Amino acid sequence: MQRQVIQIDHEKCDGCGLCVNACHEGALGLVDGKATLLRDDFCDGMGDCLPSCPQDAISFVWREATPYNEAAVIAAQMAKAKADSHANMPAGFACPSTQAKSLQTKPAPSEDELGNLISGKREALARRSQLGQWPCQIKLVPPTAPYLQGCKLLIAADCCAFAYGDFHNKFMAGKITLIGCPKLDGVDYSEKLGMIFACNDIESVEVLRMQVPCCAGIDAATRNAILKSGKSIPCSTTIISTDGHIVEQD
Repeated sequence: MQRQVIQIDHEKCDGCGLCVNACHEGALGLVDGKATLLRDDFCDGMGDCLPSCPQDAISFVWREATPYNEAAVIAAQMAKAKADSHANMPAGFACPSTQAKSLQTKPAPSEDELGNLISGKREALARRSQLGQWPCQIKLVPPTAPYLQGCKLLIAADCCAFAYGDFHNKFMAGKITLIGCPKLDGVDYSEKLGMIFACNDIESVEVLRMQVPCCAGIDAATRNAILKSGKSIPCSTTIISTDGHIVEQD
């Protein structure tokens, strides 16, 4: 079929590899020191790689090409994520941090229930964890973990749990919780989140972030991932101030 894909001018390409890293689909690679389109069916024709090239060696071309294969791209991304997570582990070792499992949680107690209990029991219930799964770090969660299917998803900047006192009962109860720091983790969450959205029927997404500029990245990555997944998933954002108050909620 005729469609838009990228082409690379090997005379201009200096082999820096920036475009390879920018291609979330894994369509590009270095061959003999030059960036090369390895698979037509992995190129979605959107051109995320174009702005990354310092030599202006990448452009669009309309030509006969294999149709874009989203299912194959997702499968390859998942295989790469799994391989990367085990790359530095000794043979035969399975890191407990990456073993997906659901956790048994109970609903957060109501104000009336708490009021009818003696103080010690009331405090224990109020402190009860609402984490519904493990792992909870965005980088560690397997995109095909069974607890993701049909869930309400909370995607939170990790500082929120420390800034907002009632984080578990107010935000986590009844949801699957994913946490990360867009500034310190040094990754583009939209790729991993896109895999999660593509592989699962997510009921809704709530983004929780701090009122600091760098924290906006977790909101942008989530919304970009939903857009790229092609799915219509309700998404809301709540912003927490550094002194622990809700300053904005949609």
